[in-house]
Amino acid sequence: MSNERNVAIVGVGLIGRAWAAIFARAGWNVKITDPHAPTLEAAPSLIRDELHALARHGLANDPDGAAKRISVAKSLADALKDVAFVQENGPEKIDDKIALFTEMDRLAAPETILASSTSAIVASRFTENLKGRARCLVGHPVNPPHLVPLVELCGAPWTSPETISRAREIYRAIGQVPVTVNKEINGFVLNRLQGALLAEAFRLVGEGYISAEDLDHTVKDGLGLRWSFLGPFETIELNAPGGIPDYCARYTGFYKELAAASAGPEVYQSPNVDRVIAAWPHQPTPDRIAKLTTRRNERLAALVAHKGKQAD
Repeated sequence: MSNERNVAIVGVGLIGRAWAAIFARAGWNVKITDPHAPTLEAAPSLIRDELHALARHGLANDPDGAAKRISVAKSLADALKDVAFVQENGPEKIDDKIALFTEMDRLAAPETILASSTSAIVASRFTENLKGRARCLVGHPVNPPHLVPLVELCGAPWTSPETISRAREIYRAIGQVPVTVNKEINGFVLNRLQGALLAEAFRLVGEGYISAEDLDHTVKDGLGLRWSFLGPFETIELNAPGGIPDYCARYTGFYKELAAASAGPEVYQSPNVDRVIAAWPHQPTPDRIAKLTTRRNERLAALVAHKGKQAD
């Protein structure tokens, strides 16, 4: 049997279920597995719900048909049989990653790509001693992956160029936006960018320059509007008549001053972090978190649908 459009989703928590929906929506046959029986048992209906939510925004055709392409595997060995691609979504613990990839490397066919959704562990830390380490990489998504299409591809030094190339093709074919991180770096790229902004946000709120809610408005009603369709380099290209060279000549003196006094790790420690927490006027009750999650997902779906209708 051809394995060309067969995928195994290993671990079906929040991220794994999203991956299952993405692959099934794109016409792939999806086998799901999880060592936690209640999680695995609940997954098919939850994935079906996500597919129907996508369909309401025009982001999935035939959600019931897509759901039928998802099957529960009896074991990890069963899940990995005859698949072209594996998306692993296990715990963010190095020992667990090593054990799981050792087993997957033993069970999967030699040509099967093994990708990890890890957001914090570079591939060299859990693939070094594998016979098939050249076919392993990180495919780091953004939460929630079925609504935010970026995937960061980052291989270990021994990951083959062919693996990266094939993974890019697969992610692009299923509707994601793959980017390649050319060499390993802690946090990959998205979290490093997010971390730089978050550290400054913690400092500005913690030191009393702005309220926590107004800080959020500054991003979601300011920077975020541009960043939803322009990257930082495209943004500055439009902020000076002569493009990026002109922008650098005009404004980098100011940014050098800011960089010289950038926020440090102390912004995440007491007393600053205590001031930030005190500045946020909401309590993280289950009801609030549930409502915010629903609102986020609905607005993201609407934004993705809108962007999909626009020409680049």
